[in-house]
Amino acid sequence: MARPLTRRDRIEPVMDRPRESSDEDLDIGLSEDDRPAGSSGGREKRSRRGGARRVADDIEDAEFYDIEEVAPRRARERRKPKPERRRRGSGGGGFSLFRLFRRTVKWGIILGVWGTVLVVGALAYYASQMPSSADWSVLPKRPPNIKILANDGSLIANRGDTGGEFVRIEDLPPYLPEAVIAIEDRRFYSHFGVDPIGLARAFYTNARAGGVVQGGSTLTQQLAKNLFLKPERTFERKLQEAMMALWLDAKYSKQQILEAYLNRVYLGAGAYGVDAAARRYFGKSARDVTLKEAAVLAALLKAPSRYAPTSDPDAADARAKLVLEAMQDQGFITADQEKQAATVAVVAQAEGEGGGGRYVADWVADLVPDVVGALDQDVVVETTIDSHLQDAAGRAITESLDKSGKTYGVSQGALVALDGTGAVRAMVGGRDYQKSQFNRAVEAKRQPGSAFKPFVYLTALEFGLTPDTVRVDQPTRIGKWEPKNYEKTYRGPVTLQTALALSINTIAVQLANEVGPDTVVATAHRLGITSQLQPNPSIALGTSEVSLLELTDAYAPFANGGFAVPPHVITTVTSVDGKVLYQRPAYKATQVIDPTNVGMMNTMLSDTLSRGTGRKAAIAGWPAAGKTGTTNDSRDAWFVGYTANLTAGVWLGNDDFKPTKRMTGGSLPAQIWNRFMVEAHQGVAVANLPGDYSYQNASHYQTFGDDQQGGQEGLSDMPQPGTGGLVPPDTQTTGSTQPVYGNDPESGDGPVAPSVANDPNYLANGSPPIHRESIFDGDNAGGPVPPANVGQGGNDGYYEAPPRQGGFLRRLFGGG
Repeated sequence: MARPLTRRDRIEPVMDRPRESSDEDLDIGLSEDDRPAGSSGGREKRSRRGGARRVADDIEDAEFYDIEEVAPRRARERRKPKPERRRRGSGGGGFSLFRLFRRTVKWGIILGVWGTVLVVGALAYYASQMPSSADWSVLPKRPPNIKILANDGSLIANRGDTGGEFVRIEDLPPYLPEAVIAIEDRRFYSHFGVDPIGLARAFYTNARAGGVVQGGSTLTQQLAKNLFLKPERTFERKLQEAMMALWLDAKYSKQQILEAYLNRVYLGAGAYGVDAAARRYFGKSARDVTLKEAAVLAALLKAPSRYAPTSDPDAADARAKLVLEAMQDQGFITADQEKQAATVAVVAQAEGEGGGGRYVADWVADLVPDVVGALDQDVVVETTIDSHLQDAAGRAITESLDKSGKTYGVSQGALVALDGTGAVRAMVGGRDYQKSQFNRAVEAKRQPGSAFKPFVYLTALEFGLTPDTVRVDQPTRIGKWEPKNYEKTYRGPVTLQTALALSINTIAVQLANEVGPDTVVATAHRLGITSQLQPNPSIALGTSEVSLLELTDAYAPFANGGFAVPPHVITTVTSVDGKVLYQRPAYKATQVIDPTNVGMMNTMLSDTLSRGTGRKAAIAGWPAAGKTGTTNDSRDAWFVGYTANLTAGVWLGNDDFKPTKRMTGGSLPAQIWNRFMVEAHQGVAVANLPGDYSYQNASHYQTFGDDQQGGQEGLSDMPQPGTGGLVPPDTQTTGSTQPVYGNDPESGDGPVAPSVANDPNYLANGSPPIHRESIFDGDNAGGPVPPANVGQGGNDGYYEAPPRQGGFLRRLFGGG
C-alpha cells in the first residue's frame, strides 16, 4: 500500500530531475576544487545565495503546481537574460575606457618605433645617393678662374666656369654681403644651416597664396645645392640639401659659408659669383660697387633673367629698392642711406660689339693648360695684347662692316696684328662676339688667294731671279688646267715686280711650275705657315686653306729682316699670390730669308701699295708693303701688310661661303687695314723697311691703264727714289724705253728671261745663306742649294701654246 507523499517527497523529484543550467547554476553543486579556474569567491557566494532563493521558490511552487508544469517554465526563465549580468556589464564602463587608453599608448609606441625605423632608413638611403663625403669641401673645389691682362696690366677678361675672380669677403664692401643676407636669409647668423622658422613662415605664406611665392631655403642650403646637387625640385633633393646644409654649418664658419656662396652663386649672363656679375653689368670689380649696385646684384638672386639690369632696367631697379628696404629694416643701413641710394640710377654696361678682347680671352684660356697643365687654382695671365691696338682693331672691323658690309655683301671679318718678335698685339675674331664666339682669326681656314703669292716669288728669288726678271703674261696651261687673270686679259712681257704688284695669275703659276710646287710649299712652311699645303700647280694662286693668324705671321720675316717668329700671346702665368707658374723663355729667332732677298721682296711688295692693287692701304708718311688676295667668286678677300713696326692681316667674307658683291682684297680689306695701321702708328717714329736692294733697270717698269683688282688704276709711272723706304734705286738704263729681253739660245721661241748666269745678282756658288740662327748669337748654317741652271735652257719648253678651243671649253677648263 502506497505511502502518502510527504513534502520532502514532493520536492526531491524536482531537484533530481535533470535540466539545463547556466554556469552559475552549475557552481551550486560543485566543490571548490571542481569549480572552473578564475571563478571568484564573490561570484561563488552570489551563486549560492541565488541558488538557495530559487530552490525555495521551487519548493513553494511545488505546493501549487504539478511537476510537469514546473520544468518548462523554468527552462524559459533560464533562457531570459539575467538582470545580474546586465548590471555587471553597465557597471564595468570605467574599466573599458582605461583599456582603450592603454591600447592607444601601446599602438602609439609601436607606430613611433616603426616610424623612426622608416625615417632612419629613408635618411640612410638618400644619404647613400649623395656625393662622396670626400668631395664635400668648399674652398678648394671652386672652379679656377683665369684673369687675363693686357701688356699694360689692364683687365681684358676673366675666363673659367665662374667668369670672375674669387674675392675674399673682407675685400668686399660690407653692404654687399649685408644686402644678400637682408633679402635672402635674415636669420643667417642664428640658424644651424636649416631655418625651421623660415620654413614655417614660407609654408604659411605659400598656403595663403595658393602657390609657391616664398622659399624657405637658407643661404647654406643654396650653397649645398650649388656645390653638390642637381637643380631638381624633388623631395629627395630637398632632403639631401638639408642634410648637407647641416654638415656645412657644423664644419665651416658663417663667414666661410657666406664667402663661398658669394663667389659661386649664378647671377645671370654667364656670370658666377659677385665679381663676375659686377664686371659683366657694371664693368668693375665687386670690390668697387656702390650701395645701389650691391642692391642690384642681390636682387638678381631671386630671378637672374627677370631682374638683370641689361634686360629689364625698371624691374631691376624696383627689386633693388626692395633690397634697400630690407637692409634698412635689418639695421644694416640708415633711413637716409636707403633714401639716397634709392634715387641713384644704375645703368648697366651693354655687351660690347666687335670683340672687345673677348676673342683674345677665349684663345688665351685655351692656351693656358698647354703651358701650365691642368688648373687647380686661380691664375693671372699677362699677355702681349696692347689694349689701345685691341680697341682700334675692334672698331675698324665693326664700324667698317656696319658702314659698307651691305654694299659689298659681306657679313664677317677678322684682324690680327703682331710685331717683329711674333708677339700678338691685337686680335679680333669676328664682327660681334655676343652673336658669334667663333674666332675666325685662329680657328677658320680659308683660301688665301693671291695673298699667298709672296711665297712663290720669294722661292723664285732664292732660285736666282730678281724683281727685274721678265716673264710673259699670256695664256698658260699646266696639263689640262689653264689659269686666267682676274680681268681675263694678258699684258705680254712684264717684270716680276710688275707681275706681283698687279697680281698677275699667269706669272705666279709659271714661277711655281718653274721652281716646283713642293719647293713653294717648303718656303711657306719655313716662314710660318703651319697648315698642310697641297703641292700642286694651283698652289701659286693660294688654293690651300690657311688661317689668318698663320698667314700674317708668315709675312713677319719680310718686316723684321728675315727672321721666323712663331706667334705668341702669353708672357707670364702666376698664381693669385704671385708665384710664377710660367714665364715665356727667351727665343732664338732663326733667319729664314737672306737679307738681299728681304730687300727684293720689300721692293716688290711696297710697289703693291704705291702703284698696284693695294693702293688703298698706303699709309701717308710710312714705308709699308703688303699683298691683296681674292678667291674665286670673291668669297674671301684678304689684305696682309706690314711696316717695320707692325704686321697686320685682314680677312673679310661670309660664314656660309656665300660670294660677296665683287669685293676684292684691294677694296674694303685694304681700307680696314689702313684705318687700323694709321691709328696704330700715331706717335711712332718712322722707320724704313729692312733690306738694301736697288732697282737694277728702271726701264723694265711699264705703264698700264687697267688695274688687275677691282678697277683701280694700274702702274702709271716709274717708282720714285726712296719708294717704300728703300735705298734710292740705281737709275742706269740701256737707253731704250722697251724692256730688255734675252733670247733662248736653244729654242729661239720669243722673249725669255735673261740668263741668270750672267746676272751679277746671282750667286753662282749656290743659294744665299738662309736658315741662319739669330743674328744675336752669331751662329751660321748653310741652307738648301737651288739648281745652278735655274733660268737657263729656254725654260724647258714651259711656254706651250694652248690648243684652239671654243669660248665655252675655254671657260670650262680655265682657272681664275
